[in-house]
Amino acid sequence: MFTGQDRGQTREVFFCAWRAHRQGRPLEDVEKLIVQVALRHPEYHPILEQSETTRERDYFPESGETNPFMHLGMHIAIEEQLSIDQPPGIRGYYQKLLSRYPDEHTVQHHMMECLGEMLWQANRQAAAPSDTVYLDCLRRLTEKR
Repeated sequence: MFTGQDRGQTREVFFCAWRAHRQGRPLEDVEKLIVQVALRHPEYHPILEQSETTRERDYFPESGETNPFMHLGMHIAIEEQLSIDQPPGIRGYYQKLLSRYPDEHTVQHHMMECLGEMLWQANRQAAAPSDTVYLDCLRRLTEKR
């Protein structure tokens, strides 16, 4: 979705979508998705409204911080994956997880663990992200009791 953009450009897409939503302006498709995901995370609304102070801010997981842009971006990635069933089979795992967890948002948070694992492994190995790693993790999630 945001391929080829630097961090500031990517974050600006979030800020613009949120600003358009707050001003009641019509949203484009990607903006609708961003706002839909952001509305599920009221804790991030102040961040989206303070573009001047959060555009270049670093977030450090080792200090217990969650990068809100990464978090929202992973939700968006999962929404897009589900819309086209890519990687193939992801919708099936999603449906199985829906039968186990109370709502779609909770399911996506579990799926994010797998998406994060895939991205971490790809980065660690300096390789392309592996659908196999991702789907294997989702399969393990669906098999957990």
